[in-house]
Amino acid sequence: MKKALVTGGTGFIGRHLCESFLADGWAVQVITRDTDAAARVLPAGVVPVANIKAAEPADAVINLAGENLADGRWTEARKREMRESRLRITRELTETIGAWDVLPRVLISGSAVGYYGARGADVLDESQPPGDEFQSELCVAWEQAARRAEAAGIRVCRIRTGIVLGADDGALAQMITPFRFGLGGHFGTGAQYMPWIHIRDEVRAIRFLIDQENASGAFNLTAPEPVTNREFTATLARVLHRPKFAWVPGPALKLMVGEMAHLLLTGQRAIPSALEKAGFNFEFRRLQPALQDLVGAR
Repeated sequence: MKKALVTGGTGFIGRHLCESFLADGWAVQVITRDTDAAARVLPAGVVPVANIKAAEPADAVINLAGENLADGRWTEARKREMRESRLRITRELTETIGAWDVLPRVLISGSAVGYYGARGADVLDESQPPGDEFQSELCVAWEQAARRAEAAGIRVCRIRTGIVLGADDGALAQMITPFRFGLGGHFGTGAQYMPWIHIRDEVRAIRFLIDQENASGAFNLTAPEPVTNREFTATLARVLHRPKFAWVPGPALKLMVGEMAHLLLTGQRAIPSALEKAGFNFEFRRLQPALQDLVGAR
């Protein structure tokens, strides 16, 4: 039986990934600070483990842990915690799995398209350099921590994920309510790009990278056709059969959420060049079919 070890397994992506592993007969362990709480939200059959060092060796290790960037204002204290939570867990993870008698086949380690910073309409594949702002520096440091596993001979894939769309959680679930009341709209000018991906393609891409023995390095996990915020909100309104009247001016958004507004007002036009070159086929390349699939699931 194949074995997977997941950090961040109680999160949105992690839960769907665990379900995928279980459906294929894998044994799944999830590292979590609260095993009782984790057991209540994780799929039946997943084994919560309170300490990385207590985990059994696994064939694949998937590192998704870290404080949610969108969960509250970016105070200096919160930014330190967002950084340290990612680096602390990743360093401990790489040290532990690098000392196993039988090394894992692969480490899939989380990152984000925020790596590239605010680049306007520039098309961003994995060859592009990082930006010079908070989220860029955070992603660079997180990826560097993961790459320490390479010294032990472990294959490492760094996944730069975009906005993951799901019916039950994530960004789309938060957006739908105001749109249902005709109060949804774009942020700022709406010209900023939203690099989205359907949750099924996110999970499929992670599983694909696990199986591709020659795959390593950085991979943008985003759909091949990113859209602007204005296009996204117009498409969502159309799928929901609701008008799109509202919009949130940039200054108002900054008053509401502080520095985090920068994420919502800039965005990245990221494309999955490395993933498609490796042979991955998306189930959802275009936004409207993806939204129709997810809205119908609610």
